[in-house]
Amino acid sequence: QRAAQHLRPSVPIKFHISSRTDTGVHALSNAAHLDIQRPPGKAAFSEKQLVHSLNYHLKPEPIRILSARRVPSTFHARFCALSRTYIYRLLLGCAHYSQIPVFERDLCWAPAGGPLDVPAMREAAQFLLGTHDFSTFRSLSSETPFQSPIRTLLQVEIQPSPGFLSHHYEHRELEFWEVKFKSRAFLYRQVRRMVGALVAVGQGRLAPQHIQELLEVKDARAFPPHAMAPPSGLFLKSVEY
Repeated sequence: QRAAQHLRPSVPIKFHISSRTDTGVHALSNAAHLDIQRPPGKAAFSEKQLVHSLNYHLKPEPIRILSARRVPSTFHARFCALSRTYIYRLLLGCAHYSQIPVFERDLCWAPAGGPLDVPAMREAAQFLLGTHDFSTFRSLSSETPFQSPIRTLLQVEIQPSPGFLSHHYEHRELEFWEVKFKSRAFLYRQVRRMVGALVAVGQGRLAPQHIQELLEVKDARAFPPHAMAPPSGLFLKSVEY
């Protein structure tokens, strides 16, 4: 929003982002919309001009504008989104935090306790698919009383994934896995709680059927203590319209 103010609009620019992320969470791609009014006599920015100008003023920040589109005044980046896709990166094979490759730190989660039972995690993930009351899988916030806990999970997948520059440490037998979730919208910290519960299944601390039981109890206080996944491994992958 600060970068957009350098465009010298005639009125302060209103900036709306499609998805807010917690501190420590990453975004490979996100979307936002801006309402820009130029002074009288000034032509509207072209899409190319807008991308170039915003990126120029974003130079110090780890943010880049990839494209811009002119949209109707009725468009809203948050409420018009058809779906959002998140991925969560897990690293297996580390006995201690210090064994995480330096260039992967804060970009994944390396759960302690040895290998994970991935087939059990995939079995548990099937209970999350579809439309449910996800009250148990959200953290309480100021918005909780005003937000429906009903969400529809369109996709959940657990697949192996290459690490960054992984060919340099193949001898260490490290494994990267991605947990992928797709839904029109998610509750506060829902993805991190779902990942934490699936990892608990993979570690044998929960049975796959416990995921169904957690859904049925519909109470955030029933979520296993200290089971929520940390923010470091979570990435907003894409927003679809």
